[in-house]
Amino acid sequence: MKKLFKVALVAVCMLFVGNFAKAQAKIGYVNFTELVRSMPEFKTVQTQIESYQKQFLDQLTTMNNTFQTEAKDFQTQSATMTDAVRTAKQTELQDMQKRIQDYQNNAQQQVDAKSSELFKPLSDKARAALSEVAKEKGYSYVLDSSQVQLLVSPDGDDLMVPVKTKLGLK
Repeated sequence: MKKLFKVALVAVCMLFVGNFAKAQAKIGYVNFTELVRSMPEFKTVQTQIESYQKQFLDQLTTMNNTFQTEAKDFQTQSATMTDAVRTAKQTELQDMQKRIQDYQNNAQQQVDAKSSELFKPLSDKARAALSEVAKEKGYSYVLDSSQVQLLVSPDGDDLMVPVKTKLGLK
């Protein structure tokens, strides 16, 4: 009888500890990507990035067209070229192709850096609003549902609507 009482007491204690721990960690979620995209400033930033990227694309198109023309000329004239001229022309085409690839990689890095620079204020603004809402509603943790696949999630823990309201979005 005494042993049964001890087992029951331990079970009740574990139940209280489990409920206490559960009450302390409130978890919410928000689709952060969707939140940032719904901000009015997003379209302006997106347009700026596309304009910046177009500069590189135009130059890359010009380089590519030049390469295609040179390669076509080489193919038509290679039969009449001496070995030395053919080898020199092949090397020149390979160098041109490498320059195009290097330019493309460099351009992509610059566009990525510009994107990060322009999107940072939006992201910071959204994060600040999300932090305020989480604090007001008592959430200990907020997951980004665009990064994590939530298999089961209650509607009440989705913070998208309150955060949009905090940012003045519809």
